[in-house]
Amino acid sequence: MDWKQQLNNYTEKINRELEKYIDGNANNKNQTLIDAMKYSLMGGGKRLRPVLAIASYEIFKEDTHKVLPCACAIEMIHTYSLIHDDLPAMDNDDYRRGRLTNHKVYGEGTAILAGDGLLNYAFEIMLQEALKEDNIKSYVECMQVIAKAAGVHGMIGGQIVDLESENKKIDKETIDYIHLNKTAALIAAPLKVGAILAGANKDDIKNMEDIGRNLGLAFQIRDDILDIIGEEEKLGKHVGSDEDSNKSTYPSLYGLDYSINRVKELTCEVHEKLNRYDTKSKFLYELSNYLINRDF
Repeated sequence: MDWKQQLNNYTEKINRELEKYIDGNANNKNQTLIDAMKYSLMGGGKRLRPVLAIASYEIFKEDTHKVLPCACAIEMIHTYSLIHDDLPAMDNDDYRRGRLTNHKVYGEGTAILAGDGLLNYAFEIMLQEALKEDNIKSYVECMQVIAKAAGVHGMIGGQIVDLESENKKIDKETIDYIHLNKTAALIAAPLKVGAILAGANKDDIKNMEDIGRNLGLAFQIRDDILDIIGEEEKLGKHVGSDEDSNKSTYPSLYGLDYSINRVKELTCEVHEKLNRYDTKSKFLYELSNYLINRDF
């Protein structure tokens, strides 16, 4: 199967599951909250993180039903982070994926609650699935991986350093800390989770996590590059926002050429680590190539 068709199949499967989860959670009292959650959750996006969880799982095991709840939960956590990132107190963005941001449609208070709702619902889903298992150890381990990646030692930790670094010249160690925690942590987590749930050995679990860290760093640097050379219509958001806010990025610190080469180096490292799985990693190999060359 062509990797793009496989990607479409993964995305369709994830969207069906997300729709079922979100539509089955409303009543006449909380409908506004569910509408706001759904507005952002089902508002498009690459579904990169849940796709990575499924693709990682399939390297070691074929049946994907066991990984889907965690994959969907990760996407909910990612979406909550975007809703909160867009708020006036954070990045103050009016558009996300070509549409008005959540707080522009529902107001700041509801947007905050929509993000909170998605974060809590994500763990509710994972706990529900864990309790169905006779041996819940692997699910609990995965929840710990996801909680850490999304929390103070991951995404939120990276976000606070990013906030504190605004309008400052920062060093490579600091920008790598921001990128590895704010972005890469929640890309490494699904790859690690997929391997854990599929019963992979410790060496393979670590290898998948390392792949995710490199891929996540490359993904974020590519985002920084697109903020300079991207097209607003394709990106669905304002180009040049990093420069407007005097934000330190790889291109601003090291130049565009260095940044492009760094993305290529990181992707080569990803490919080297994927080679041990031969044809089973073909999809992830092709996906990583796409991510370094994407224009949105």
